[in-house]
Amino acid sequence: MLKNTLSRRVEWGDCDPAGIVFNPQFFRWFDHGTTMLYEATGMPKQEMLASHGGAGCPLVETKATFRAPCSYGDDVEITSEIVELGTKSFHIRHTLTKDGEVRVEGFETRVWTVHDPERGLRGAPIPEELAAMFRGGS
Repeated sequence: MLKNTLSRRVEWGDCDPAGIVFNPQFFRWFDHGTTMLYEATGMPKQEMLASHGGAGCPLVETKATFRAPCSYGDDVEITSEIVELGTKSFHIRHTLTKDGEVRVEGFETRVWTVHDPERGLRGAPIPEELAAMFRGGS
């Protein structure tokens, strides 16, 4: 399945007054990891949506397990990977590590949506070409 890794340094603005990453920041980083995962298919999200008739991939479920804190100045890696691909939805695991040690693990479920003139957005089958890209093929 498709996988991408990002590196980042924890900035002071990511932290609470004790210098530990404020928990909501992880979800912001995971969302960015998902965007970069789309780009790992070979096309930016906007192009991916336009070329496959999509409206977006809204988040319908998320959770995280916090194993150890991250602090100001830490260099971390965030690996985002599609771990399950359904007909209309897909599941992403985000693994944040520091020096190879898992610090935070996050999970997302997203749904492929299209514009519906009567209902606005609605879930739709993931186009096969895109599903192949998500599986790690081209």
